[in-house]
Amino acid sequence: MNARNFLIELKRRHVYKVAIAYGVVAWLLIQAASILFPTFEAPLWVMKVFVAIIILGFPLALILAWAFELTPEGIKRAEDALPNGSITPRSGRKLVAITVVVGVIAAGLFAFQFLRQKSAATAGRSTTSGSTAPGVAAAIPEKSIAVLPFENLSDDKQNAYFTDGVQDEILSDLARIADLKVISRTSVMQYRSGGARNLREIGQQLGVAHLLEGSVQRAGGKVRVNAQLIDARTDGHLWAQVFDRSLDDVFAIQSEIAKAIADELQAKLSPKEKAAMHEKPTKDVAAYDLYLRAKEIHQTEYNEEAMKRSIALLEEAVTHDPAFVSAFCLLAEVHLDLYWHSYDPTAARLELARKALDAGAHLSPDGGEVHRTRALFYYHGQRDYAPALAELALAQRFLPNDPVVFSTLAAIERRQGHLAESTRHLKQAVTLDPRNMSSIGELAYNYEGQRSYPELRRLLDGVLSWNATNFRWAIYRASVDYDQSGDLRRAQAVLAGEAAKGADPNELTQWRLFFALLQRDYLAAQRALGEYRLPYFAGTGFKPREALEGSILKRLGDGAKARIALERGRERAAATVTKRPEDAKALMVLADIDADMDRKEEAIREGRRSVELLPVDQDAIDGVYLLSNLASIYAKVGDKTRALELLEKVSKMPFGPSYGSLLDPDLDSLRGDPRFEKIVADLAAGE
Repeated sequence: MNARNFLIELKRRHVYKVAIAYGVVAWLLIQAASILFPTFEAPLWVMKVFVAIIILGFPLALILAWAFELTPEGIKRAEDALPNGSITPRSGRKLVAITVVVGVIAAGLFAFQFLRQKSAATAGRSTTSGSTAPGVAAAIPEKSIAVLPFENLSDDKQNAYFTDGVQDEILSDLARIADLKVISRTSVMQYRSGGARNLREIGQQLGVAHLLEGSVQRAGGKVRVNAQLIDARTDGHLWAQVFDRSLDDVFAIQSEIAKAIADELQAKLSPKEKAAMHEKPTKDVAAYDLYLRAKEIHQTEYNEEAMKRSIALLEEAVTHDPAFVSAFCLLAEVHLDLYWHSYDPTAARLELARKALDAGAHLSPDGGEVHRTRALFYYHGQRDYAPALAELALAQRFLPNDPVVFSTLAAIERRQGHLAESTRHLKQAVTLDPRNMSSIGELAYNYEGQRSYPELRRLLDGVLSWNATNFRWAIYRASVDYDQSGDLRRAQAVLAGEAAKGADPNELTQWRLFFALLQRDYLAAQRALGEYRLPYFAGTGFKPREALEGSILKRLGDGAKARIALERGRERAAATVTKRPEDAKALMVLADIDADMDRKEEAIREGRRSVELLPVDQDAIDGVYLLSNLASIYAKVGDKTRALELLEKVSKMPFGPSYGSLLDPDLDSLRGDPRFEKIVADLAAGE
């Protein structure tokens, strides 16, 4: 059959019409499925399989159109049908009409989808101007809310934690709704009642269109909750209600308030979200009390003693209610904090975290909190990034407004070296928690690691615009000038200024010591060290105080005292390494002390082993830090060639040395070498 006859045969057998009709119907089905499948919470793979079946059906439809004809006697093979026996031409107008109708329906569904997406995007645009989180867009969606701290009207003022718990549970219920933007607890707690609130200003600062405020009064076995919803743009009251119930009904009150708010904001709730809103965290009021107290400590205090107090309360809570999932998850998180932040980085501590997590997972295998906690276990407990990311993806389905999910995701991506993705997720975390100094600090750290100094300055200046007297942020802002150009003037002003008066004494002393060393003012460094009251210097590795004392004495020329202090520091560092031989950061501290003691072979061996234990491809943050430290060790023991080779490498890496960090006295032996001066010049030019 030649090409001309083949085309004639295609037309005679009506293959063209079937192809057009199939395409239009397929389009209609796909448009309908894209609306209906999400409504019934069908998994993503269902849509993929559906589209694949439609695609595979197209060639089958064409084959059938070619091979068979529709006749008055029924369907026959094309070869067996009489030349004028097909009834398809007589049905052609009907087929065309049906195809047109189907096409119109499909086009209408497409238009509906387009307009819905456009409406969602428009809802994300700013409805009012104002100062929101620094470093993120100032958009205020219509369906956005912050639950402000409720006022404690109880006679017993110790019930403040209970009032905070009521507010927090309402916030948590709302935060599970993907159709809402809900500001996290950390950012709203600064607006505790006690004075007049400027609600419009608060709405602008938090980037929300609506605010919920209220009060809680607890007396004996009764509780009264008063709640009101306010349009932050107009100060208009949209909804208010008073609930008088028994204490056992407090969870029902919280769920009713959350449901009323969702209805008022016209938020779309999936069946799963509706069910989650009515779940009670526990049936035991005593267990709930203990959990709230532990949570309050965990969110307001961050030290070893506070963490252990939280653990004691949580263990008591799960004793009262062995089915308390949230308490088990928080218990696992606190154990992980002790492990990850080197307060107790032991296998025993990690096992305690695992047991608490397993208990929670047994009770709620697919709970959002369980997935989030398991992600932290993989990350902080094992540095196993792939399963941690998988758990976070699951957690996000249940906790769409949880900034911890986004910030943990960002932290893992940063350690993998994926800085663009990490920064994007940190901006999402800051949008949901715009006054959370931890999230803002993590975003600042990303900018710092990329040496993105203009963005870093804007972010920190934004924080200082509403937190001007905070020493930690003021000195961080000053350190940016030093990192970029070695300029210490702002730092000196902060250390002598108003913000320093309210600083933690040890933190203030540590910064004074640091900048004195950079200026080679070793007497000032010695005076600052004399005011330091902790046995270790916090930060990567926890360097013993005596080790730094010995290093300063050595630079002051007092070799005998320096040797005694360094020996004491080395004993402490060696004891830590003996306990934790696989701890790369502890081993690097020992290597640094050995370099100061002129123990060249030991220092190099320990430094190299440290880098092997935690390479850059496993951790793009600490791995680079360890490489930079190894370069300093080479410089201190006189191995200039390897020091410069390593500095040339790490100076091109994110989170590698800045221009200012190359002013470190440990690198003085390299100054004047053309290779070192080129590294300095390249960093200066790149900034």
